Amino acid sequence: QVHLVESGGGLVQPGGSLRLSCSASGSFSDRIDIGWVRQVPGQEREGIACISRSDSSTTYVDSVKGRFTISRDSAKTTMWLQMNNLKPEDTAVYYCATGAGGGTRVVVGPGDCWYDNWGQGTQVTVSR
Repeated sequence: QVHLVESGGGLVQPGGSLRLSCSASGSFSDRIDIGWVRQVPGQEREGIACISRSDSSTTYVDSVKGRFTISRDSAKTTMWLQMNNLKPEDTAVYYCATGAGGGTRVVVGPGDCWYDNWGQGTQVTVSR
């Protein structure tokens, strides 16, 4: 299984930007869902963005739509989450994840993605 490692988290003021990276030990297959999930301690994890294995479409949860952008490189070894206009409520641990249809179903806005491979997480804190 491909090993995923996130980076790019940190402390940022409201209105600021961060770019999270997720590097894979191998290449992402075109036939997998890839995405980002965040979790605040004591709360349910929230799917925030994914690229679907079925048609490579992107889906976002409403709370980040227009502010966050998911992307991946052409070599399919890295995915990113560009986060702009960050708000205090975006504070969470952010995980990248991939899956080929099994594992855990994560709802992302109007759709869902399936993940069975997770990174270790990176903390994002939005505060003055």
